[in-house]
Amino acid sequence: MTDPFSLAAGWLHETLLLPALYAVGAMEWEEIAFGWALFACYGLAQVAVTFAICLPLERWRPVERWPDQKAVWVDVFYTVLSRVGVLPLVTFVLFYQLQVGLNGWLSDHGWIPPTLERLAPALLGHHLLTFFLYAVILDLSEYWRHRLSHMFGWWWALHSLHHAQRQMTFWSDDRNHVLDDLIGFVWFTAVALLIGIPPMQFPLLVLLLRFLESLSHANARLSYGWLGERLLVSPRYHRSHHSVLAAGQRSANYGAILPWWDVLFGTADFSRAYVRTGDPSAEEALATGSYFQQQWAGLRRMARMAGWAGPRRAAGLKRGH
Repeated sequence: MTDPFSLAAGWLHETLLLPALYAVGAMEWEEIAFGWALFACYGLAQVAVTFAICLPLERWRPVERWPDQKAVWVDVFYTVLSRVGVLPLVTFVLFYQLQVGLNGWLSDHGWIPPTLERLAPALLGHHLLTFFLYAVILDLSEYWRHRLSHMFGWWWALHSLHHAQRQMTFWSDDRNHVLDDLIGFVWFTAVALLIGIPPMQFPLLVLLLRFLESLSHANARLSYGWLGERLLVSPRYHRSHHSVLAAGQRSANYGAILPWWDVLFGTADFSRAYVRTGDPSAEEALATGSYFQQQWAGLRRMARMAGWAGPRRAAGLKRGH
């Protein structure tokens, strides 16, 4: 029996994608286009599940209430654009093409394509364990990408768009500058290629990790307790990271899914309460502007800060610390 995702992807493929591909003479992309359609349907389902879980949590125990939530609707646009459009494209179509090309090039030169199972043969046949280890390795790479984005002036200028939101909700996870997202994709993909994540598992890993990240941004008074918050990033734990600029505190809690890396590298802070979010040093367009106004404001801020060479240390609000 065909699952509903395949049925929906088949309809999308036949009704919209095939005519478009035929019109531009790109029918060689037919099979890959179906893969994109399938994971676009998965992405839409993930948005629906995230909404169904996170919205009741935010209504049940909100950290803040706002009479005007216009800024949140811009974040909704970011989420739909990313999860339904961009993520399926980059995590299935482009990743598939890159992996096929890389493995072909390596094989032509007499090298065996890298996989986690070849590095650790004991993992062969243990698919769930391997999937978990893929997630752990990707999360470690995300910790360092995130931490570095707070250390370089030009990069922080882009990433500060994410921190400028004063009405943080579960929709805010995808609120990123397009150039920051591009850096993240290159970083994430390079690590995934190095450890040989199968093309069909990579989008599923991304969907799982992004769901947990969305939950961590929820406007909810939700903690996992002393032990739980040392195993998984909670809304309380991650809100502390977003409250840094608004509260004038030292930056901490960079972990996306697992707080293990913050503990290991000395950047964990489990003591902070629920405080307001935002970046007082950012221009208003980064906080409340439209999608295009925010993107343009991020570029302007990057241009102003690009002259700052080298890593940035903890030196004031304008530098993300």
